[in-house]
Amino acid sequence: MVPDWILRGGEVIDGLGGARFRADVHISAGRISAIVPVESASRVEPVVTQARILDVAGLIVAPGFIDMHAHSDLAVLADPAHLAKVQQGVTLEVVGQDGLGYSPVTDATMAATRAQLAGWNGAPELDYAWRSVADYLDRVDGGAATNVAVLVPHGTARMNVMGMDAASASPEQLDQIRAYVDQGMRDGAVGMSTGLTYAPGMYASDAELAHALAAVRAHGGYYCPHHRNYGAEVVQGYADCLELAARAGVPLHLAHCHVNFPLNRGRAPEVLAAIDAAIAAGGDVTLDAYPYLSSATYLSSMLPGWAQSDGADATLALLADPATRAAILHELEVTGSDGQHGVPVDWQTISISAVADPANAWAVGHTIAELATARGIAPGELFAELLIADRLGPGCLMAVGNAENMEAVMLHGAHTVGTDGILVGEKPHPRGWGSFPLWLGHFARDRGLLSLEEAVLHATSRPAARLGLLDRGVVAVGNWADLVLLDPDAVGSPASYDEPTLPPTGIPHVFVNGVPTLLDGRRTAELPGRAIRGAGAQTARGDLSNHPGTAPAHRGDTHD
Repeated sequence: MVPDWILRGGEVIDGLGGARFRADVHISAGRISAIVPVESASRVEPVVTQARILDVAGLIVAPGFIDMHAHSDLAVLADPAHLAKVQQGVTLEVVGQDGLGYSPVTDATMAATRAQLAGWNGAPELDYAWRSVADYLDRVDGGAATNVAVLVPHGTARMNVMGMDAASASPEQLDQIRAYVDQGMRDGAVGMSTGLTYAPGMYASDAELAHALAAVRAHGGYYCPHHRNYGAEVVQGYADCLELAARAGVPLHLAHCHVNFPLNRGRAPEVLAAIDAAIAAGGDVTLDAYPYLSSATYLSSMLPGWAQSDGADATLALLADPATRAAILHELEVTGSDGQHGVPVDWQTISISAVADPANAWAVGHTIAELATARGIAPGELFAELLIADRLGPGCLMAVGNAENMEAVMLHGAHTVGTDGILVGEKPHPRGWGSFPLWLGHFARDRGLLSLEEAVLHATSRPAARLGLLDRGVVAVGNWADLVLLDPDAVGSPASYDEPTLPPTGIPHVFVNGVPTLLDGRRTAELPGRAIRGAGAQTARGDLSNHPGTAPAHRGDTHD
């Protein structure tokens, strides 16, 4: 077969952790059709008129990077260029994270979710006609910069059934929530996410989650929790996830696995020991983490759960009432709210990254403490007034991490890379533009914490295995040609908190399904990304094994 492309003279890092080797990589009909060692006597000159030859001498040919925690749900549809991810070498993203997303939804839930998640995803001009996971994935199949897999967001499923009600689900409601999860899995979702510090998911009991996870187990998916507490009860929070996954009989992937806040300095080994014990006992556990010390979310998520249970208008009314505002601020500043992980807030660590109303742009790039000093009011009052003025729209960064915990987690054998990238706002988090090149350039090459081969494994074959993908994540003949070509001496990220959207260095070429999305550092016009459908979609839609976006059945143990 005459190839469409030949990547000539590079060094292959196959994604499995082995030593690199020099070879030509041939691409035909979207897949890797040959890997020919440069020294091989069988190396044959192609018919130049039928194959495009890309000289990649001096570059690494690696599998495309898999972003295991993405907030590109709308960006992949609204932004054809999608430079934040393409320029990093990302070829596959997993969306529907943190228990909140845009499918499956009702008309009412879509409207509420768009408002609630404006701080994560903005409000791009789109036709929001889809409602099911199947509809959303079909939209992705219309063309995207990256491949996309989706998790069923439990909080959104709960919202479909109960709105923002903080009550326990009745037996009938439990079945309705599980039915949404089941249909999402049949539609092609790869698992279920939770957001247990976000309304309304924070109101769910573990029994409710286990009930919903029965549908995930039935379709070979995995559980991806943003768990209940990353702060005062962080070790117990992770232990609860491990116990629930074992009880439900599902693989576990821990979202943005960080051990944050000053009171938890040095406690990552406790969390990792619990993960190791679960794996030793037969558990199937992975995690993702990004290589930055600040986190990011929407500002109103810090509010106590009881202040969010009746929707946005009710929350705004509570903030406007002096007595209730005082009660809210007491929880935030003295006892630590559930939305703030039980840790009293330090307003010097909370900075504004985005606002919904341009009239409030004065707040962007400054901490709550700085803004309060400038205006001569208490920081808590500034926080409340800004939420009211921007109708709960602000996004924020939280400088609550510590380096020793972050590095311990990232070097763990279950780690994968996830950007958790929020791509909107005037001063967004640089993780959305820099996580993968920073991981490879700073932590692997410059710091020498692990080899480049090992670092690539964390970003490729390990996440592909979690997704059950047999033909992605590894440079091997027959696999889909999701490939990134990088200069090992130059790869890195200059993106910073002051200039968060600066593009990476040292990544000149990227291929998705055998089609270049980046050539010589310039974005092509191609949109070769497709939906990655989970194992449940095969049962529902027949054999889709030839489709570039179909995952085969999960390879691990099954539970009836």
